[in-house]
Amino acid sequence: MSESPVFKQIEQEIGSNEVVLFMKGTPVFPQCGFSAAVVQVLNHLDVTFKGIDILVDPALRQGIKEFSQWPTIPQLYVKGEFIGGSDIIREMFSTGELVELFQTKGVSVAATA
Repeated sequence: MSESPVFKQIEQEIGSNEVVLFMKGTPVFPQCGFSAAVVQVLNHLDVTFKGIDILVDPALRQGIKEFSQWPTIPQLYVKGEFIGGSDIIREMFSTGELVELFQTKGVSVAATA
């Protein structure tokens, strides 16, 4: 699995950043509503994250789907662990599970009161 240069790039990114969002566009200018929704949740929680635009590299766009075995973008990784896509992140946010996950993993998150 780690033989692919794209997989090595993905492993390097998720290994060297606490929170990584593979997305369409950038955190400042998301290029799809699903990516924008996850960025909005992360910004609301004041979570520091690295956004990686998969639109600039077709190999990365396909590679991230194969790496995670998840067919859609965006994809959120926390401390190297794949968490999910837009629907999962929004659901976890609404139930409080996302804040709990960040806290459990030692990621700084804003108070949500």
